[in-house]
Formats: sequence, structure tokens, C-alpha cells
Amino acid sequence: MPKLLKTEIKNQIVYLRKHGYSIPEIGQILKITKTSAYRYAKDIPILQEFQQRLADRRNASKIMSERNWEYAHAEAIKLIDGLTSRERKLIACSLYWAEGNKKDFSFTNTDSSMIAIFMDILRTEFSIKDENFTISIRTYEDLDKQKCIDFWSVITKIDLRDNVSINVLSGKKSGKLKYGMCRVRIKKGGLMLKKIFAINKLVHNIISPHSSMDRMRHS
Repeated sequence: MPKLLKTEIKNQIVYLRKHGYSIPEIGQILKITKTSAYRYAKDIPILQEFQQRLADRRNASKIMSERNWEYAHAEAIKLIDGLTSRERKLIACSLYWAEGNKKDFSFTNTDSSMIAIFMDILRTEFSIKDENFTISIRTYEDLDKQKCIDFWSVITKIDLRDNVSINVLSGKKSGKLKYGMCRVRIKKGGLMLKKIFAINKLVHNIISPHSSMDRMRHS
């Protein structure tokens, strides 16, 4: 249940909003969350003489956001200036550490970029052939099954029209999961799974040698 604010705080929210203060500004000034500020300010009309102030603030925030994105992009280019084979392998291992199955080699996600990157690295750095991949798709009742198959065929670079397992779940997800989920498996992937666990365990021991690795399987 949302925490109720004191009458004094609510009155201050009303005053600030009427005078053209944005939701983030109100939250910062009154030391409350943006959610609380929005809850009490969303229906407060802004006085005519202060509407330009809010418009200026929003425009300034947009300009600042665009500048920050430009800066972030420039920094990213400097950082990712050609990835080595070793770095690409570590990326794949990190992705699997976060999203992969711990009992058998199985990587599932709704993020098509993640699936594409993961499979590309498996192909180029671990020499996994297309015939060794097993792809399955999880969809929902309100999703177009054929569109999902076509979409994941493009992402995985494998023709899935007659070569995919589809699990249709009950419920509606079209607003959240337009193409469902894709699961990537490797036939006889036990050795590959052990390689990834071994790499991730070494990374852990180097970076954080004193914390627990109870969830990391190794044999």
C-alpha cells in the first residue's frame, strides 16, 4: 500500500505543481519519490503564467538527455574498439551466467539481440555448427505462431519453419512479448556447459575470491 503523505507535504506538491515545477523537481525539493510526487500532482492544473516554465524545463531535460546519450555513445566507441576473441568468449560466458540453465546447456530469452549475439559467438568462437543447435519457441495464445517462427528464424539465422519445437502457453502477452521467447540448446552440450562454468568460476575467483559460489555447478 502506498505511503500516505502529510497534509503539509501534499499542499507543497500542489503549490509547486501549479507554479510549473516538474515531477522530478518536486520529488527532489520535497525529498519524496517521483511516484509519490506524481500521485498527488498528476491532476493539478498548472497556472497559465507558469506553463512556459514547465515547457522550458522539459526542453532542457530533453537536450541534456540527448547530450548524455551522445557522450555515452562516444565513450562506448572508445571502449569497444574491436573485440578480441577472448573478450567475445567472456561476453558469451557472462550472458550464460546471467540467463542460462544451470543443469543442461539451455539459453532462453525474449531479447532478440541477446539471442543473436550469443549464437554468433558460439558459432565464431566455439565452432558450434548450425546442425548442433536445437531451437524451441515459447508463445502465448494471442501471438501469431507463424510470425514468431519467421521472426526467430531471422534472429537465429536458422530456417525454423519445419525445424522447431513450439510450446503455446495460455494467457495473453502480445503487449509485452510480441514474438514470445526463444530457447537455444546445443546437442550433447555437457562439455560446453562445463567450459562455461569453469570460465565463470575463474572469473569469480579473480574478481571476488571471498564470496560464496554455492550456485555455481562444477564437476
